[in-house]
Amino acid sequence: MRALPSTKHLRYLLALYDFRHFGKAASECAVSQSAFSLAIKELEQRLGVQLVDRTNRSLTFTEVGEQVVISARRSLSELENLADIAMAHQDPLAGSLKLGVIPTIAPFVLPYAVQSIRKDYPKLQLYLVEDQTQVLYEQLMAGQLDLLMLALPMQLQHTETVVLFRDYFHLVWSAERKQAPDEDVQSWPDSSILLLEDGHCMRDHALDACQLSASEKVSRFAATSLTTLMQMVASDLGVSYLTDMSVNSSFTKSLPLRSRPVEPPAYREIGLVWRKGSGREPGFRQLAELLANIDGDLLNDA
Repeated sequence: MRALPSTKHLRYLLALYDFRHFGKAASECAVSQSAFSLAIKELEQRLGVQLVDRTNRSLTFTEVGEQVVISARRSLSELENLADIAMAHQDPLAGSLKLGVIPTIAPFVLPYAVQSIRKDYPKLQLYLVEDQTQVLYEQLMAGQLDLLMLALPMQLQHTETVVLFRDYFHLVWSAERKQAPDEDVQSWPDSSILLLEDGHCMRDHALDACQLSASEKVSRFAATSLTTLMQMVASDLGVSYLTDMSVNSSFTKSLPLRSRPVEPPAYREIGLVWRKGSGREPGFRQLAELLANIDGDLLNDA
């Protein structure tokens, strides 16, 4: 019978692919570099192919090595799902949970969410990752994350989604202005609307929900973060569209800003997303019920 790779081999291979450096990958796996290198060579011998081209200055994965990495991620994900299925029958919200959250949600929701989760599920070890939607989605499908908290709607294949609550948009402007912006957007100067840069789903949701797509009123200058965007608006460089959770945050309230709800009402939905077929789905839905019950506090008293 042919010798198959072990889970150790697969984890070492993925660490090497992520770090592209034997020393750093070995450190990440908590083994010596010599033991790590030996394990990679052993994996190549078991598979009968060269996975990595090694030189003194660089490390490059071969074409077959790239394919094996993809399969290794999938295999480890399936093994973890097998363990998740068994865990779900014991305690669906125990052990480790790797949660990915986008930047326009994390600073407003996580303080409430973590507090509630620790109180109701003390056996759950929560690991948090903050990044943009596409990056988090790729990590979810690679098995590096278990669950995502995102702004919806989003077209994400092979996933299950549950909506937690609605996050309504507000028009926000500087308190230094003598008058509030006119109700008629078309009367505003061109490039007067400031939004987040491309890659942030809140930009897309604002453009869609507030019917701003292809509008000459949207500035070509974009903010890299919500904090920067709020500061730009406070300096009266333009107006913007923010949602309940950011408008009601303590940081926003400390700035010279004014706001009013968008009419007719426009919103994005905040939800949880996981891989379709995950053995931890019962626990995820249980967690969704908990998080859906805290939205009133975080949207009104943040």
